[in-house]
Amino acid sequence: MKTQAVRLYGKEDLRLETFELPEIKEDEILAHIISDSICMSSYKASKQGTDHKRIPNNIDTNPIIIGHEFCGTIVSVGKKWEKQFKAGQKFSIQPALNQESDPYAAPGYSFETIGGDATYIVIPSVVMELDCLLDYKGDAFYHGSVAEPMSCIIGAFHANYHTVQGSYNHNMGIVEGGKTAILAGVGPMGLGSIDYAIHCDRKPSLLVVTDIDDARLKRASEIYTVEEAQKNGIELVYLNTGKTADPVGDLMALTGGTGYDDVFVFAPVKPVVEQGDKILGHDGCLNFFAGPTDTAFSATFNFYNVHYNATHIVGTSGGNTNDLREALQLMAEGTINPSSMITHIGGLDSVVETTLNLPNIPGGKKLVYNNISMPMTALIELEELGESTPMLKRLDEIVKAHNGLWSLEAEKYLLAHAESI
Repeated sequence: MKTQAVRLYGKEDLRLETFELPEIKEDEILAHIISDSICMSSYKASKQGTDHKRIPNNIDTNPIIIGHEFCGTIVSVGKKWEKQFKAGQKFSIQPALNQESDPYAAPGYSFETIGGDATYIVIPSVVMELDCLLDYKGDAFYHGSVAEPMSCIIGAFHANYHTVQGSYNHNMGIVEGGKTAILAGVGPMGLGSIDYAIHCDRKPSLLVVTDIDDARLKRASEIYTVEEAQKNGIELVYLNTGKTADPVGDLMALTGGTGYDDVFVFAPVKPVVEQGDKILGHDGCLNFFAGPTDTAFSATFNFYNVHYNATHIVGTSGGNTNDLREALQLMAEGTINPSSMITHIGGLDSVVETTLNLPNIPGGKKLVYNNISMPMTALIELEELGESTPMLKRLDEIVKAHNGLWSLEAEKYLLAHAESI
């Protein structure tokens, strides 16, 4: 079967190509990808090429398919997996395979026949053997694509820990009924974390979200409202720390002076990290979520408080398979809705340019529908573009009807009316 896919041949050498996939073996699966969300990790891989730990050294002759946040349907199943998977079944994938023999190998980085930016793929046996091909029962394909970034958020909430006085045991997860702060928290991943904090099974009693941009804070408050949080037993506060003379003092005042049990830092910015350290309460855990590109990035941490106040820090980089399963389940149930992450949509022919320029494109997640042809388009641009394109005009109406967010209705309309790739 022929596929169209974006393949990496070297540093900044991405090509959209049509080629023949090999016939599947008895231990492989043929799948049709509907959507993929472009991750900053794909940009880093494209910039670094074979210098990247996950990228093989021979991509100049054996290029790999990029993309690892994808969702689709199974087309045919090799004999070995016929009892576990069926044609027509929706799936998502855990790209972090964590093979003992090759711990860095991952779909979207390391394989010639599987990656998210393709129309059809062959899923190798190792993915199923490591239980990384996951059933998805939701309706919207894009939910399956953003399940991977949501799993990173879920993993961070699970990775925070708190000590037990008088023992060496740790209680994992944020403090239920505690006080949580999400700093620089209205980017796409921050928005997902607000959603999860409001609706997870270990809800805090106080959730404070900060940023230095009023417009972004306002938009976040319109999506995840104070009223919605109150219904879930949470006092939700949005705070612009760029407009207060004493941000640490104001943040501490919101806790009654006790400080926060859990602080998440969503920007690799030294003052933000140090601000997070200063607002930790007794046994407070700071999660440094944002991945810096600077290998020498550092910040000051108060070690007096580490010793006498039991403060501590963790860092997470991705979620595990159970985190991804939780994300898929919560989305299928309608408990969380990560639509707020998505600010752009495009077709497979927009992937090369978008990936190579990702840091320069403002907004949140860039969602690709692999079987259509469409430039990467911001949702806020649909109104203007719709003046000359009836399809985009109707798409804009659907987006506006859903509070400016992407939706299942929008996905169905786009897939039915957009130009095929």
